[in-house]
Amino acid sequence: MHQSASLKCQGCSTGCAQAGVGSSFLAPPQQRVQLPQQFTNLRNFVAKPPLSSSRRASAASCRKVFALDAAMPFDYEAKANARHKQQTALRVGIVGFGTFGQFLAKRLISQGHKVIATSRGEYFELAQSLGVHFFQDADDFAEEHPEVVILASSILSTEAVLNSLPVQRLKRSTLFVDVLSVKEFPKRLFLAKLPAQMDILCTHPMFGPDSGSGSWNNLNFMYEKVRIGAGANRRKRVDAFLQFFEREGCQMVEMSCEEHDRQAASTQFITHTVGRVLGAMELQATPIDTRGFKSLLDLVSNTTNDSFELYYGLFMYNQASQRKASLPLSSQDAF
Repeated sequence: MHQSASLKCQGCSTGCAQAGVGSSFLAPPQQRVQLPQQFTNLRNFVAKPPLSSSRRASAASCRKVFALDAAMPFDYEAKANARHKQQTALRVGIVGFGTFGQFLAKRLISQGHKVIATSRGEYFELAQSLGVHFFQDADDFAEEHPEVVILASSILSTEAVLNSLPVQRLKRSTLFVDVLSVKEFPKRLFLAKLPAQMDILCTHPMFGPDSGSGSWNNLNFMYEKVRIGAGANRRKRVDAFLQFFEREGCQMVEMSCEEHDRQAASTQFITHTVGRVLGAMELQATPIDTRGFKSLLDLVSNTTNDSFELYYGLFMYNQASQRKASLPLSSQDAF
């Protein structure tokens, strides 16, 4: 018994090369599989032009095929990826199925996660078209026991939405996630309102349906693991949720909620303020626009597409933004 370059044969005393077997590829031992009976006669596939009677006799003994390496690495990789997706799939519940909730749901489903949703409005047909199971009744939603609950409401309505959610019907180990543009406020709210057994993850995807309509590659995603209970399953769950954004190409930024708000006051709030001021000036493109002016027009477009409610929330629910806004007034004499 011996092994050729591409097939492992049993019962051959003269060599597979004499039976017309080529010497090309060899699958690794761990990837060899038993082939169906109909493929055991190699002469129908790889035999060279007519063999002598003695060589045919030798070839007759080479009929038990143990391995064939055609495309095995690719098949193995596809199956491994499928197994990984199945093992890390989460049952995610979205509270607030507006524009941003729908935006997240589409990407979650594309990665194999199961999504349910609830909202004050009726989204049955839209949710069904996306592959989302929608519940208008929050009690029915909670009794589905999602592993992860994402609060995708507006900043101004978050507290009221959380107060109306029957958290006592959820599993005690549920992971709560917020996606607000301010962070200290939901962190304090979750710690005060949610049962101590529930996990808390505060996040801020630094993009939305407009800026993230295509690829999320290199877009920033900030997060803080505020409270994660003991146990490997809980750590695995929060890691699986964060990996969803990693696989989409996001730049993962772990940061405290307090530091986020301090930095956001100098970036996000100022950006929205300048964009809205310029938008009120009703600027128009001209045939002689400079690159700088075109950048200002892009800024107006990006900021005015967001609701005034968001801008108001960035100011009222971030103390650092309030301090930043008051700075020009206290420093006006310097100008």
